[in-house]
Amino acid sequence: MKVLKFGGTSVGSAPRMREVAELMHAPHLQRRIVVLSAMSGTTNALVELAGLLYARNAAPATAHLEQLRQHYRTVATELLGATEADAFWPTLDQSFRTLRELAANLPLTAEGERVILAQGELLSTRLMYGFVTTVLGRPAVLLPALDFMRLNADGEPDTAAIRQGLAAALAPYPDDALFITQGFICRDAHGAIDNLRRGGSDYSASLIGAALQAEEIQIWTDIDGLHNNDPRVVAGTYPVRELSFDEAAELAYFGAKILHPSSVLPARAHGIPVRLLNTMQPEAPGTLISARTGSGSIKAIAAKDGITAINVKSSRMLLAHGFLRSLFEVFERHRTAIDMITTSEVAVSLTIDDASRLPQIVAELQDFGAVAVDENQSIICLVGSLTQDTNGSAHRAFAALRDVPVRMISYGGSPNNISILVSTEDKVRALRALNAGLFEGRN
Repeated sequence: MKVLKFGGTSVGSAPRMREVAELMHAPHLQRRIVVLSAMSGTTNALVELAGLLYARNAAPATAHLEQLRQHYRTVATELLGATEADAFWPTLDQSFRTLRELAANLPLTAEGERVILAQGELLSTRLMYGFVTTVLGRPAVLLPALDFMRLNADGEPDTAAIRQGLAAALAPYPDDALFITQGFICRDAHGAIDNLRRGGSDYSASLIGAALQAEEIQIWTDIDGLHNNDPRVVAGTYPVRELSFDEAAELAYFGAKILHPSSVLPARAHGIPVRLLNTMQPEAPGTLISARTGSGSIKAIAAKDGITAINVKSSRMLLAHGFLRSLFEVFERHRTAIDMITTSEVAVSLTIDDASRLPQIVAELQDFGAVAVDENQSIICLVGSLTQDTNGSAHRAFAALRDVPVRMISYGGSPNNISILVSTEDKVRALRALNAGLFEGRN
């Protein structure tokens, strides 16, 4: 069994859906589960609809909903043909009936909002199922994710329930080869509709792959693998052909947009390879993520914006027993994660990516000493197998940044990561300098 996940851009139009349907039926594929995101733009449209309903703007919400409904009617006609679209429309219109009912019963609740957001994946999978079975005339099973994807009481995936539910859902179809299901959506511990948050379709695919002990998980997007640097601002980037699970997790957390940060974890736990592929260029090899670790060198760079640096200077308390524990407890109380940390004899510097509780955190930290805050910072993460940096990668990286002001450096805490903090206004300059210093001539 293989698991293939296709993102919103990959299924973003009728022509794209036709291309994905062909990829789903590639000759080398045998039994597989296809996980689909919502069509690109749909989730944003549903978020906007929920906002209008929360604000009780009934008339604009109704107009917005009808516009979305007509868009899907147009897509269905283009994909299925006019006659088949007419026959199939009641199946698609289930989602719009649900949305109209929610719009007619204000005020909108948080549970109602989650029901709204679930409709995107339900629409895309119904459309794809209709195309495969009616237009292509090929067998397929539409497997409702809400029948097996579960969260536990802590809001985390309930892996045992997912495994059992998926086995039960597949049991009636021992001879079927193609299953289509939804990414992102699930039920919570009480059975209500919930989701895995934005980007969660990758996570769905990885959880399904882990539950089935799949041969491989494929993540299909609109770029040919994970690039060695940000192609939006750096010229001459190239796909990294192989990464370890740990390297991929670091890159995803620190800003590589192609992969959701949580999506590697279930696959890594079960040693299931994850392959990143391009629907626009399916012949490209993409990026293979597995347990293999390559040579000691930097393979790729990612950057994470929206970082706040906090410096606490306290010559009186820093070396006192329990000081760091007390300082970290401030962030724990305010449920704020720390990304980087460096220490000296008289100061601690650290970074956070969620500044929503910053005033309260600073107020408590002032009990320890003088507090300085630098906002608008970016973490640049250099990732590779760096347990033994025999190739001098760190030296080349720091040499490349000789003209870029560096606020913090974290090196040695992870065998896969060198983290460098710079002002966001210097980020692009730093990425380009690192690209020239580390990668030119390597591809």
